[in-house]
Amino acid sequence: MPHTIVTNICEGVADCVNACPVACIHSGPGKNTKGTDWYWVDFDSCIDCGICLEVCPVIQVFPQQVLLFLQDKLLDKFRSQCRNQNQ
Repeated sequence: MPHTIVTNICEGVADCVNACPVACIHSGPGKNTKGTDWYWVDFDSCIDCGICLEVCPVIQVFPQQVLLFLQDKLLDKFRSQCRNQNQ
C-alpha cells in the first residue's frame, strides 16, 4: 500500500526525501496553497516501508488506503447532507 502526501498541508521540510531508502519522494512544481514547497510519492517505486511517516514533522504522509477511506467518508457525509437538503 503506497503512501501519499497531503500536498496542500505539506510544510516542505523534506525530511522524508532524504530518509526514503528508494528515493520515491519528489518535489512538486511550484508552491502549494500554503505557499510552501511540496512533495509527492511515486507509487510505482514506494516499497511501503513507512520511514516517511516516522520523519515527517507534521505527519502529513498517510497510507493511501487511509486517505481513500477518509475520502469515502467525506463523500458519504456530503451526499447525505445533499439528500437532506433536497427533502
